[in-house]
Amino acid sequence: MSTDLNINVHHVTRVEGHGNIVVDMKKGNLNKAQLEIVEPPRFFEAMLKGRNFHEVAIITSRICGICSLGHQMTSLKATEAALGLEVSEQTEILRKILIHGSTFQSNILHALFLATPDFFKVGSVFPLVKTNKAVVEAALRLKRLANDIGDVISGRAVHPISCVPGGFTKLPSEDDLRTLRDKIVTQGLPDAELAIDALASVAHEIPPFERETEYISVYSDKEYALYDGDICSSDTGLYPVEKYLEVTNEFVVDHSSSKHARFNRDSYMVGALARFNNSYALLKPKAKDVAAKLGLEAPNYNPYMNTVAQVVEVVHCVEDTLEMIDYLLDTGIKQEKPNQEPTRYGRGIATTEVPRGILFHDYTYNRQGMIDKANCIIPTGQNLANIDDDMKKLVPEIIAEGKDAITRKLEMLVRAYDPCISCSVHMLDVEFIE
Repeated sequence: MSTDLNINVHHVTRVEGHGNIVVDMKKGNLNKAQLEIVEPPRFFEAMLKGRNFHEVAIITSRICGICSLGHQMTSLKATEAALGLEVSEQTEILRKILIHGSTFQSNILHALFLATPDFFKVGSVFPLVKTNKAVVEAALRLKRLANDIGDVISGRAVHPISCVPGGFTKLPSEDDLRTLRDKIVTQGLPDAELAIDALASVAHEIPPFERETEYISVYSDKEYALYDGDICSSDTGLYPVEKYLEVTNEFVVDHSSSKHARFNRDSYMVGALARFNNSYALLKPKAKDVAAKLGLEAPNYNPYMNTVAQVVEVVHCVEDTLEMIDYLLDTGIKQEKPNQEPTRYGRGIATTEVPRGILFHDYTYNRQGMIDKANCIIPTGQNLANIDDDMKKLVPEIIAEGKDAITRKLEMLVRAYDPCISCSVHMLDVEFIE
């Protein structure tokens, strides 16, 4: 058995953005195992400086075409916290439905289009059209249904237009909500069952790797928290969102243009598996049934199972969305104007769970309603140190399997985290020394 290994995967496929996997082992000593992020920063925080509070959420939704709604929701909440803008119960419910739709859409995209080909040992979803056509068609319908949620509630699925600070400029009609509900029941639930059965049939292909780490997510004792709550560490408990900098502790590494993060340990994990581990008890009953069917129990320390946790969340989001739509139909849609009269000017911090994990936006507004300072901490950036630590443990454990198998499992590991690399590369503080 050779104890020398050199792997350089240039631009990992089936992830958002560009990253390289680099492994270097000599005579059994692992010198390097890491995910290199090679994209340049796009300076969104700098773009926000001097912008009016009406513009900020529109700009931040452009950080990513996949996570646009999550960025927008977090941005709106941070602005409202900074300006003292209170929102109604109806606004919060509609926003929660939007977050569910965004989570549903992105989780389906990753689990069924990007990760599942690994379990079938093919290079993309296209070969599955011939061998598993019904499942691919079901996945496409599910993604379209998730987009429909965005269309109905916020005007469009990507870069929503009716969500503004303080509420909505246009509200969905009750007829629209009933139509959406019928689609979820008659199309979404059967398609979800088909997709779950397909994933269950190949669940044995998920590598049996474990590494216990710290799991950080939003937590609320009232619900499986996606829209709002405290910061929860599986190691040390709950923290108010205002202490996010004490939790994230971003730092710079030589091999990544994105910052890394750490808290109680050298690294931590965010995303669906972190949420599942911290909030399992608050999942809807059908979601718990699906978790059992797919062999996912809390706590789970296998990062590859993040994909399974995403599918479990899809079922939870569908169940919870139906309940919230029923509530709105029972109480009736109230024609409200957005509350956009600031009662204060200052700093506002907000967190939301986006599909890839806990997201933070932090804004400071001046008395003209313009941003003086902004900071965004992205889930993928928080996961990068944990991915590196997973690689360092995984490679020695599978060194006997050969370079091709090791390369495949490393790519699968990166894809399991569902990284949004372009989102993670944001503005660095640069000091020039002369």
